[in-house]
Amino acid sequence: MAWQFNNTEPVFLQIANKLRTDILNGKYSPDEQIPSVRQLAFDASVNPNTMQKALTFLEEEGLLYTRGTVGRFVTSDSSVIDNARERVKRSTVRTWLTSAKALGISTQELINYIKEEDTL
Repeated sequence: MAWQFNNTEPVFLQIANKLRTDILNGKYSPDEQIPSVRQLAFDASVNPNTMQKALTFLEEEGLLYTRGTVGRFVTSDSSVIDNARERVKRSTVRTWLTSAKALGISTQELINYIKEEDTL
């Protein structure tokens, strides 16, 4: 099944975000080889060049590395993974706060809403 993309940000960034999430959630383990560019592009129903751009982006972040002509692998450097996880957490919270403040919701109200929703 093709991946779902929105029109609010470039597709390669959406792909990079999905793959980053997969790495941070353990779908791909440290030092595990990820599928090839062509396979991932096929799975996502995107042009291989778009997928290549997303993977290069993740390589620049340090989450992936290339092993010669063998393919790309997830980093085994736990500090890189931990730092990426922390950046994603903080970015998510900043997005929530920005949206809440735009709606006139205080930080404490947002915390209360989160606690209420977490019990569902």
